[in-house]
Amino acid sequence: MTVNEGVTATIEEYLECIYKLQEKSGVARTSAIVKSLGVAPGTVTNTVAWLEKENLVTHKPYKGVKLTQKGRKIALRVIRKHRLSERLLVDILHMEKDRVHDVACKLEHSITDEMIKPLEEALKYPKTCPHGNPIPTEDGEIIEEKSLPLLELAVGEQGTVVKITEEHSDLLRYLDKIGLAPKAPIEILEKAPFNGPITIKIGSTSHAISRAIASIIQVKRAKNNEGG
Repeated sequence: MTVNEGVTATIEEYLECIYKLQEKSGVARTSAIVKSLGVAPGTVTNTVAWLEKENLVTHKPYKGVKLTQKGRKIALRVIRKHRLSERLLVDILHMEKDRVHDVACKLEHSITDEMIKPLEEALKYPKTCPHGNPIPTEDGEIIEEKSLPLLELAVGEQGTVVKITEEHSDLLRYLDKIGLAPKAPIEILEKAPFNGPITIKIGSTSHAISRAIASIIQVKRAKNNEGG
């Protein structure tokens, strides 16, 4: 099987999922794949075995799944289509940002390789999706803006939101409602003890968010904080 040959939408979904889990945790555990894709454990086991047979992943029992170079190439191609689709939906079709992830999940499998470059040109070569995540280049490179987890900012520190790494519609709707989006200025007002909520200031308003939500927000530390 060549990189493009015989790759179904289901295979693309699995490779994309494994890529994101691997980026987050270093490895994709089968239980995490089950949770992320919402399919039965037996289905995941069988599909992972097939992916391994096709040299798209490696699987070590009790340790997890990792993409091979071949699998990673396909995953990045799918992610490139997905994030360009999100930009199309927001920039050209003016859809709400919290709705485009689910639509792009369907659209990414319909866009042919021949369509990608003209689409990118029409969109004026965007570097990120609407949620700040980098769009892979044609060569499969990921060019990341330097950032750190929101959790790492200390009380009193300021920063700017760079990206939101999870893109579930309900979550994005909530974050959009409180103004927590890429390029938004942010300040840490308080960190409650015992793993309690974090109070942040966005613009002129303050909000308490859970550490789970804070963990998926990447920020750039304000220059006046650096070296302090």
